[in-house]
Amino acid sequence: MGKNGASPPPTPTPLGRRLRLGMVGGGQGAFIGGVHRIAARLDDRYELVAGALSSDPDRNRASGAELFLAPDRRYADFTAMAAAEAARDDGIDVVAIVTPNHLHHPAAKAFLEAGIHVICDKPLVHTIEQAEELAALVRDRGLAFVLTHNYSGYPMIRQARAMVAAGALGPLRVVQVEYAQDWLATPVEATGQKQAAWRTDPALSGAGGCIGDIGTHAFQLAEYVSGLACRSLAADLSSFVPGRSLDDNAHILMRYGSGVRGMLWASQVCPGNTNNLKLRIYGEAGGLEWQQERPEELRVSPLGEPARTILRNGPGALPAATRASRIPAGHPEGYLEGFAQIYRDAADLITAHLEGRPPPDAAADLPTVEDGLRGVRFIHAAVESSRRDAAWVEL
Repeated sequence: MGKNGASPPPTPTPLGRRLRLGMVGGGQGAFIGGVHRIAARLDDRYELVAGALSSDPDRNRASGAELFLAPDRRYADFTAMAAAEAARDDGIDVVAIVTPNHLHHPAAKAFLEAGIHVICDKPLVHTIEQAEELAALVRDRGLAFVLTHNYSGYPMIRQARAMVAAGALGPLRVVQVEYAQDWLATPVEATGQKQAAWRTDPALSGAGGCIGDIGTHAFQLAEYVSGLACRSLAADLSSFVPGRSLDDNAHILMRYGSGVRGMLWASQVCPGNTNNLKLRIYGEAGGLEWQQERPEELRVSPLGEPARTILRNGPGALPAATRASRIPAGHPEGYLEGFAQIYRDAADLITAHLEGRPPPDAAADLPTVEDGLRGVRFIHAAVESSRRDAAWVEL
């Protein structure tokens, strides 16, 4: 630990340089592209050197100029970018794919086939077949593939995961997760709002609306912390806004192994909720609760004892949490730092690849292409279940 409980800076690696990062998508007007760039810069492990930032030629050129990319590395499309960067001696080490969902598969495939590591936004792809193809490519090529389920980078989520794995709650019984927002409570997609327009379009978003956008975060977080895989589910999906083609609310029952039961609620039409992600896990010996809007706190309730709150970098914080912290307790960390933790762990993994070393311990905490495949299976199982009047469907 560093001064006042802050984590020490990462140890320099023999690579002796920042990782060369490329980006597909994320041009002018794209919220998530900026988030990825901030996350990549926060620990000074990456340098953005190339991009195919927009399908609009004018916006692509302007975006590349804003980010100070060399003119010959402002590519018109990701196919040309993958081929050109793979041929350069100073080509990118890794690409970040931050496009709408429908482009994840062809872009990721192009870079994997070119031998380039991938960091990809979620959900992974549209179909199970596409997800299986990418997973096979990753295994065959021996490349790193990191999915940016950024909430798994939060220190107190790492704390919760470590406590559950250590048996602090005893055998698990109940897993409850919910993710509620209100920004799609009206048909804002009809106004031309860019983020709403593609998320509510099946051709761009895929089979799931709300469940693909935020439900996959909730699903991944529940499995990540509990250490359990959902085996089957029964889903009731709704589209409350008239004319909307994809779901904007989901109630889902889930069955895990060893008799553990779960519930997932995801909604983007609930007034008063901005980014209200919550996780609760209960076992025979106690329970824990975490809320994304109060990310520095983990509430732990041992059976028969007063509940207590563990603070990030405070008394009771485990190494799994302190390793994911940057500053002392009392100086808030949140969304951007959680995102940056995924990038930092990815940098450790990719650097190990480049240096021919075994994967670092932190690699075990990263969401991978296999988690992406789980998420796609979740979406399709939920859609199928809802079509069958909430019938139980195996994942």
